[in-house]
Amino acid sequence: MEEGSYADVWQLRRGRRQCCRRGTQVALLGLVTAILWAGLLTLLLLWHRDTVQGLRQLEDITARNVSQVSKDMEGHKGDQMAQKAQVAQVLQNMEEMQAEQKRMEIQEAHKFVCDRCPRPTTQGLNERRSALNSLERLQEEVAKLWIELRVSNGSLCNTCPEKWVGFQRKCYYFGEGAKRWIQARNTCRGLRGRLVSIHSQEEQDFLATHSNKKGSWIGLRDLHTEGEFVWMDESPLDYSNWRPGEPNNGGQGEDCVMLLGSGQWNDAFCSSYLYGWVCDRLATC
Repeated sequence: MEEGSYADVWQLRRGRRQCCRRGTQVALLGLVTAILWAGLLTLLLLWHRDTVQGLRQLEDITARNVSQVSKDMEGHKGDQMAQKAQVAQVLQNMEEMQAEQKRMEIQEAHKFVCDRCPRPTTQGLNERRSALNSLERLQEEVAKLWIELRVSNGSLCNTCPEKWVGFQRKCYYFGEGAKRWIQARNTCRGLRGRLVSIHSQEEQDFLATHSNKKGSWIGLRDLHTEGEFVWMDESPLDYSNWRPGEPNNGGQGEDCVMLLGSGQWNDAFCSSYLYGWVCDRLATC
């Protein structure tokens, strides 16, 4: 009986120890779980704080960008309005100059037709011709400014009339038929252009490709002062492509310039007949 009692006591103590161990394990597990949850909650709180800060920064950046875009749009609208006003003024100036040019041409023609009218003197003719040339140059400068304004607004200014060929915002007419230099000049004027002026190698190459291979008149001459060649648009001779030995004023009086079939230039008698001549004018938008 005593041995059985000792065995019962030992079993009872053993059971109590196992219960204590299990309780301790459960407590430790609960503690570890609580620590993990606390760490996870801390991470969530930190992530939330960083996210909120990031959103606030993004809102601030977006607000600044929107404000800047609004200012840029307002400035762009102001620039567009100013450009439209400039274009309107340019168009008005062009109309006024065209009307004045027409009036002067009519008046000059009337001087020759009217028998009772006093004949114009050479000085008077030169003054009128100079005034017309100045008016044409001013009109072209205004037209160039108008094209630049249109291009800055996104327009394509490369439209040419029928039978004209476009190249770099200009239009070219390659005429054919025997003409003297003065006749070619007047024909170009009748087409609302002028004998071509050449100002770059690219333009020279383009003209050499399309021009008459027997030779063509161009708008270069030294009619007023020998050796001082001037373009029809009064622009300086900033580019040249003379044939070797030219200009030589051979025979005295070679005051007009032709474009040879090779593309090189040669001074020739203005009264000579050439079967080609080249006009140019500004392209439209």
